[in-house]
Amino acid sequence: MNYKNFPMVPRVIFGRGSFNQLNDIIAPKRLNIHAPFIFLVDDVFKNNLWLTSRIPTSYDDRIIYVSAKVEPKTSQVDELVEDIILSTKERPSGIIGIGGGTLLDLAKAVSIMLTNEGETKDYQGWDLVKNPAIYHVGIPTISGTGAEVSRTTVLTGPEKKLGINSDYTPFDQVVLDSELTKNVPTEQWFYTGMDCYIHCIESLTGTYLNTFSQSYGEMALQLCEDIFLNNNLSKIEAQEKLMMASWHGGMSIVYSQVGVAHAMSYGLSYLLGVKHGIGNCIVFDHLEEFYPEGVKTFKAMKKKHNINLPKGICSDLSDKEFDIMIKISLSLEPLWENAIGKNWKKVITPKKLKELYQKM
Repeated sequence: MNYKNFPMVPRVIFGRGSFNQLNDIIAPKRLNIHAPFIFLVDDVFKNNLWLTSRIPTSYDDRIIYVSAKVEPKTSQVDELVEDIILSTKERPSGIIGIGGGTLLDLAKAVSIMLTNEGETKDYQGWDLVKNPAIYHVGIPTISGTGAEVSRTTVLTGPEKKLGINSDYTPFDQVVLDSELTKNVPTEQWFYTGMDCYIHCIESLTGTYLNTFSQSYGEMALQLCEDIFLNNNLSKIEAQEKLMMASWHGGMSIVYSQVGVAHAMSYGLSYLLGVKHGIGNCIVFDHLEEFYPEGVKTFKAMKKKHNINLPKGICSDLSDKEFDIMIKISLSLEPLWENAIGKNWKKVITPKKLKELYQKM
């Protein structure tokens, strides 16, 4: 048996207000005054002085605001890398991502592409990265995706939506300050929280399950059920618990894998640009056949928080468009094998997937 030797985030700080310690954390990592820190920040914070005034810039450091309205693309990573190389005298001291899953994935990808030649799309897959990334820090401002802890960075390329899965992808440092999540709109909070919940269901019912994944997955699942079904939690408790659920949910899939909802939502995202969290919810709502208990609980959470999912998003698609989504989805073989087992191709046919997509 050949066991995988996975890297983990070596340093993490947790606590409300811990964002204020960012300067103390990164200052020792500055290579010299000409090697700046580059802060990639979700542009929803552009006029939010409460957050931006606390970003510790000095010398030639830069803040680059990035929209998270669309899923991150390989071409976007290439543009950011080129911009950074052309505007800095020396290779940066580090990349600091501040935002949700989109910004965290961009920060991971940029830090990799600053030390690896070619285009970002060439690294979509498993273990294709040759050189260690530059120092990179993840600071989530919304909880659920697990991007702060995972060894992948999910990107939409010209031909596929697939992560850069590598040992060099995880952050060197993560700052978990739940106060940064205080202004997240309810629907967005629900969709990213459900990303975490769905991770857990897929991991805990999968064929790849082992005790490592199970212990993290069960903890994350318990936290999610508490957050989304318990009436007695204060807002602060809910924020802290979701931040930890996201961390544990991300850890749960490090040593296992996700499943049907993620495999199908990649298709929706690639073709229709549906955001990851909401895409998972739209798909998961129709997966009773695979996750009966999980879907039942999901529907209860949806009802409790008055969430109305978009309907009919696939109703006007052509056969050719369905085929594109099906091809993307079927290419994610490890996800299907985890969900169904080694003989998954007998169960999951293009016809079967088309029928499922047509319900959405």
